[in-house]
Amino acid sequence: MEWPGVLLVKFLPATASDYDEVMSISGGIHDGVDYLPFRYHEWLAEPQRRMFVARSEEKVVAFASFLLVDGGVTAVLQGLRVAPWMRGRGIAREIQKFCFNTLRTNHPGVTKIRETVEENVPPSLLSKSRLLHSKAVVSVFLPNDHLEKTTQLLSCRLLSVYQGRPPVPQSLSKVLRLLDDPRTAEDLFPKGVLIQDLLPLTTHKCNIELLARWGIAWVYSKPSDLLTNPIEGANSSSISNLSEHSTLSCTSSGFLSLSTPPFPVPLEKGVYRLNIDLFGSNPSFAQAHILHHVTEAVRVLPPGGSIVCFVFAEETLRKPVMHYLHGMAPFPAYRELLMLERTLEA
Repeated sequence: MEWPGVLLVKFLPATASDYDEVMSISGGIHDGVDYLPFRYHEWLAEPQRRMFVARSEEKVVAFASFLLVDGGVTAVLQGLRVAPWMRGRGIAREIQKFCFNTLRTNHPGVTKIRETVEENVPPSLLSKSRLLHSKAVVSVFLPNDHLEKTTQLLSCRLLSVYQGRPPVPQSLSKVLRLLDDPRTAEDLFPKGVLIQDLLPLTTHKCNIELLARWGIAWVYSKPSDLLTNPIEGANSSSISNLSEHSTLSCTSSGFLSLSTPPFPVPLEKGVYRLNIDLFGSNPSFAQAHILHHVTEAVRVLPPGGSIVCFVFAEETLRKPVMHYLHGMAPFPAYRELLMLERTLEA
């Protein structure tokens, strides 16, 4: 399809051979921790995804994709980017229109469009979308030469306020059983939505199965896993400081988290991104789950690797998470992720 703007623009399915050109227009996106360089070829192999490029004068000038979720009734927009020299000329709007027209023609069962966006959303986007949910974002940089000290520090901070069973990895069948319990599902996902690795989903069974095919690590803590007695002899000031943000109650709700293995990002050679998604409201469980995922990431990290760690959590957990990660180098990025949804008009 062509768009007869100031320059002739053609919209085409993206291919493996477009990779270098797509990367060439992606410099600086997501503060140097862009996921697309690592995910591009994986996305091409996903049967539920479609990827497109816009070409003008034989050059790639834009990229966009959508993923079919919720059993085929929703399309999630991901990866949108426009070449620097084409920004401000309406190309982003036009490639999205092309995606919508493709959905109407090839996937008539799709009725909703969903996406995640960072803070400071343009009013024009908010005016045509519904805000489904938002997550607080805390990001830190963990350099290779501090990884061992970091995990030791996080372990000490956790032990000063929490004595309980460690989080337990869950199989797909166990996760589905958890979500079959309406009370548990409501506690973990109050609006029936989840954001995994920037992907906005509902708790629909097919979405959970999709995540399982991607090798997502699910980790769960039962309410009874949380005990109330700090370790004897722990530093009293540490207990006082962290207890301010911790509710130690065996009657609390359970806690679920997930992450993918750390993946390389363009920021610098040897830098990997780790996304940790937290579901629940208990600060002590949040700390235990962060430690679990960071420890696992360090275990599988290639030699010499450093980590940019993003933690996505409910807003009520922002201060406890920041306090738990205090002293680690903040990574300058967005502080909030919004989940938007709109109707795909026929």
